[in-house]
Amino acid sequence: MALAFGEHRLDITRRELRRGRELIALEPKAFDLLAFLVQHRDRVVSKGDLLEAIWGGRIVSDSALTTRINAVRRALGDDGAAQRLIRTFIRKGIRFVAEVTEVSDHAVTSVVDEALDRGDTPVDKPSIAVLPFQNLTGDPEQDYFADGMTDELIIAIARFPWLSVIARNSSFTYKGKAVDAIKVARQLGVRYVLEGSVRKAGNRVRVTGELIDTTMALHIWGERFDGNLEDIFDLQDRIASSVAGAIEPKLLLSEMERAHHKPTKSLDAYDFYLRAQAQAYKLTREGMAESIRLAGQALRLDPGYGMAMARIALSRAMQMLRRWIPNTGPEVDEGILMARRALAAAGNDPWALDWAGLTLSILAGDNDAALSAIDRALVLNPNCAETYGDRALILVFLNRPEEAILSAQRAIRLSPFHPATFAFCTALALAYLAAGRYEHGLRWAEAALRENSGIIALRIKLSLCGHLGRHDEAEESLRRLREIHPESTLAGFALPKGLAAPVAERLQEGLRKAGVRDMSARLSIGMGHGARSKKAFERRAFATAPNGRIRRY
Repeated sequence: MALAFGEHRLDITRRELRRGRELIALEPKAFDLLAFLVQHRDRVVSKGDLLEAIWGGRIVSDSALTTRINAVRRALGDDGAAQRLIRTFIRKGIRFVAEVTEVSDHAVTSVVDEALDRGDTPVDKPSIAVLPFQNLTGDPEQDYFADGMTDELIIAIARFPWLSVIARNSSFTYKGKAVDAIKVARQLGVRYVLEGSVRKAGNRVRVTGELIDTTMALHIWGERFDGNLEDIFDLQDRIASSVAGAIEPKLLLSEMERAHHKPTKSLDAYDFYLRAQAQAYKLTREGMAESIRLAGQALRLDPGYGMAMARIALSRAMQMLRRWIPNTGPEVDEGILMARRALAAAGNDPWALDWAGLTLSILAGDNDAALSAIDRALVLNPNCAETYGDRALILVFLNRPEEAILSAQRAIRLSPFHPATFAFCTALALAYLAAGRYEHGLRWAEAALRENSGIIALRIKLSLCGHLGRHDEAEESLRRLREIHPESTLAGFALPKGLAAPVAERLQEGLRKAGVRDMSARLSIGMGHGARSKKAFERRAFATAPNGRIRRY
């Protein structure tokens, strides 16, 4: 058996790490470290654990350990900022967070080999078939419920414009048959298969589902849902919404990873767009610039490609927030122009509406247009957690914190294991701060920091601690900021043009109460300022560093 995650396969017995057919070289200690992390993926692994398991308890320098961890990250293509596979928990350790499946070595190799031998390098939309859910009640009279669940899921997933869904009539030819997902995928010509089951007992129902990437024979998502049968149709809607909202980020990440490893000569406009997405997710200066270049390549192939326009627009907004470009000038003008063009070219694409709307708020201060676009996106795709998260942010910008709280909570309910859950928590923390509900805000800021040690959540926590008079915790937040960005300077960050003055003022007030002075540089969420403190903060510079919007891209 081998351990598979994404496009990688780890064979501990043979001491091999592969990506498809490619054998990836790892020096012995780095391989041992990866194997230990994957085998103990259910917990955070401390430095002591690694030293005991890999070096037999011998004392090893921090630099030697960091070198091995970085070697593993490079081998997996795991960017240290995005931390898709190996996540760092400050002062606690690291954890392997990717989903791992035990697979037959023969099964994985044969599927990959067959795909490569056939020359399968799909450049069209990713495709999915929803197979009829199994009725596990033992009562054929209950088939209607399982069939209804399948129908609802097909309809819900079909709302994703970037995903091709096989029609019901084709999927239901497999009803009541024992099927092999990989063979079904070949017959239907799809890449992904969603299958599941329904079990009823009395007034309770349990629905399970799992998503399979058939090109790699990998299980990439699975979940179980429980509920009452008091209202069957309401329950079907709720489960369909939850499933659709949960699998969307999994599919997007899987598709970006697939495009990242394709040779450039095989990419069309869609693949350039996916590569642009993957670069933007890195949240680095270089990655954001590359996302704009790749999206520009997509536009050269298809001048009317609205999603490529929206990608350029949002990347420009992210660059401005991080002060990688001036807050006025040709780059900002390009971002605004691309956002407006995206709305015109892809007015029925929920992602284009979302990103273009957010850009218009950040770069042009047009919150009304932003909220209108995002609300339309939710009409088109009511299951998108990220859009609800962005809506929460716009509502905070408009100083409507109570509505923002509801929107952020909806995002978390829709996709509690979303890669951007930390961003939803951060938006919720900011909304509570804007509402003056500081205790609630602090809890959500801390929840965000448990998911991701983001500088934005730390800044919000610092302000909340100031409002609550928790100066010791404020000092600890400042220390953590400096740990993340030791090269921090007093340079400020640009204020989103759409951010309401009362929200910025409340944020500043909390920082003043925390002991931070010198508010000459304006302050905003994720946008820093220069500061020198008194008492506990005297002679310390308020840590600032490039960061930005509270969602991964």
